[in-house]
Amino acid sequence: MKEIVLYCKSYRKDFLRLKHLLDSIEQFNIDEIPFYISTPLEDRDLLKELVGEKGYEWVSDESIIKANTEAPVGVEKNKAGGLTQQVIKSEFWRLNISENYVCLDSDCIFIKDFRKSDFLAADGNPYTVIYQNKEYFQLAVDRGFAKAPQELKAEGDRVKALFTRQGPNYYCPCPPFIWSTKVWKSLDESFLKPRGLTFWDICTPDHPETLLYLEALLNYKAIPLHPIEQLFRIYYYDWHYFLLRRVGELPSKLKENYLGVIYQSSWDLSLDYGGSEKSLLSRTLKKLKRVGRYLQSFI
Repeated sequence: MKEIVLYCKSYRKDFLRLKHLLDSIEQFNIDEIPFYISTPLEDRDLLKELVGEKGYEWVSDESIIKANTEAPVGVEKNKAGGLTQQVIKSEFWRLNISENYVCLDSDCIFIKDFRKSDFLAADGNPYTVIYQNKEYFQLAVDRGFAKAPQELKAEGDRVKALFTRQGPNYYCPCPPFIWSTKVWKSLDESFLKPRGLTFWDICTPDHPETLLYLEALLNYKAIPLHPIEQLFRIYYYDWHYFLLRRVGELPSKLKENYLGVIYQSSWDLSLDYGGSEKSLLSRTLKKLKRVGRYLQSFI
C-alpha cells in the first residue's frame, strides 16, 4: 500500500472543473503524490475526451461499491446521487491502494506547491482538519445568512449523539479531507459491524460522511490527533465570495495561508458540463438574486 495518494470522485457534470484540478496538481505536486480519479463506468469515455488520460489513475465507482462485501448488491440504486457520492468517497479505502488519502472535490484548485509533509505529520500519521468554524458562523450571522450555520450545528449535534460524545461540535465541512484507512476501519469494526450496519446505512442527510469520520477518530482513536485548520480557502456561497473580494482578498494573497481555493459548484455554475435543466424563468430569478447579493456586499 502507498503511504498517501490524492483522490477525487467525479462525474460528467464536473469534468470541466476536474480538468482544472488536474492541471493544478500537475503544476504544484512537488512530491509527485499519485492522483486517483473515480467515476461511473459509463462516464469513462467522456472523462478521456474532456480531461485526457494522463496524470492520474482511474478506478470505477462500481469497483469501490463492490469492495464492501457486506453491503447489499445494488444498494446504490436506492440512494440519491449526493449520498452515493459521499459513500463512494468514504469507501475508497477498501481498495487497499493507500494507507491515507487526500480526498478532493472536482471544484478544488491548488494554487501553490504542496508536498506530502502538508498532509502527513512527522510520525507518518495524517493531519486532521478539525475546527469549530466560528469565524464563518459569525460572518454568516453578521450578514443575515444564519440558516446555513444553524444547519451545520444541527448536523454536528446529531452525529455526536450517535457516538454519545459530550463536548463541543467539530467540523471539517469542505475538502480537502485527509483521511486515514485506520480510522475508517475503526468505524467499520467498532461501530458498524457490531450493529449489523454498513456505511450505506448511517451516511444520510442527517449524518454526513465528514462528521462520521471525525467522530470515529475522536471516539476510537485509531490514529493520533494532529489538528490543523482548513487547507483551502472555501467560498461557501456567492455572498461569501463577493464579501471577501470586497475587502481585498485575491488568489495571489491566499497563498500566504492556503494551498488552494474552492469556488463551490453549488453556486459557481460557470464550469458545469452540459446545459442547465432549469427553466428560463428559474435561471433569470437566480441571476437577479445573485446581483442582489453582490450589491449587498457593498453594505
